[in-house]
Amino acid sequence: MYPDICVGDIQQIQQDLTVNDMTNELDFDFDAGELCLDYANTAEMHASQKPDESLHDFEDLVTWGQAAGLVAPGRAKDLRRIAREHVDEVYAFYGRAIGLREAIYGIFAQTAGEQMVNPEDLALLNQTLRQALPHLQVISSSMGFNWGWEDDPQALDQIIWPVARSAADLLTSNNLTRVRQCADDRGCGYLFMDTSRNRSRRWCSMESCGNRAKATRHYKKIRKTG
Repeated sequence: MYPDICVGDIQQIQQDLTVNDMTNELDFDFDAGELCLDYANTAEMHASQKPDESLHDFEDLVTWGQAAGLVAPGRAKDLRRIAREHVDEVYAFYGRAIGLREAIYGIFAQTAGEQMVNPEDLALLNQTLRQALPHLQVISSSMGFNWGWEDDPQALDQIIWPVARSAADLLTSNNLTRVRQCADDRGCGYLFMDTSRNRSRRWCSMESCGNRAKATRHYKKIRKTG
């Protein structure tokens, strides 16, 4: 579930959705229906033997955070500056962030397939939650009160705090039964929330994997009858 108030200045995010040109250079997908699933889907063909990585470094993580509305442009600039000054620390965090993504992907892929969740994946998510939740706080605004995150310009892992909470919220909600994995036989592996009335959605989209499967069935039918 998406956080009510994100990292940094939310008003700046709303006013600057053009952000900087770097955000537009990477084509991130935010159609999964939950923040944690969007993050898990940052590796394409995730269920294949050779997933296509979208987050190649910390710079890409920051750019994704901007595109997701988690990091204001000004804060992104601060994080990039910190990255240049603390290379080893940033490299270590990048590894943890990708590790969390793989754990979240594994948890929800296994859940969608009605399989037992890998205890190591759940342990990694819980470890991240223990680090993230102390930074969660109640924030007052003109519209009342909301959950928000501590404003810490030095915290590299602020990008994944909301992701970890989103995963925990989804796992403990009634919507967990709506999590699906694309049924494409090549290993698309895209995770999404099935909001269809009869809960029968099978594909990431009909325009891509759905149409391919339909064409394959048609071709096999023609060969069988031809």
